[in-house]
Amino acid sequence: MNFIERNVSVEKAVIILSKNGIQVDEKEAKIILELLYLVSKNYDKPKEKKNLYP
Repeated sequence: MNFIERNVSVEKAVIILSKNGIQVDEKEAKIILELLYLVSKNYDKPKEKKNLYP
């Protein structure tokens, strides 16, 4: 995955997760960040509402 803007570094993610009681290494933190970036990228797409009753 290639995201132009990555505002959270892997190291920062490890620190944030650690503060919340989640112990991960850099490899795991990278996977978590990629998932979060993917979710946020797809969340921005507005979906067309369909009229169920014509």
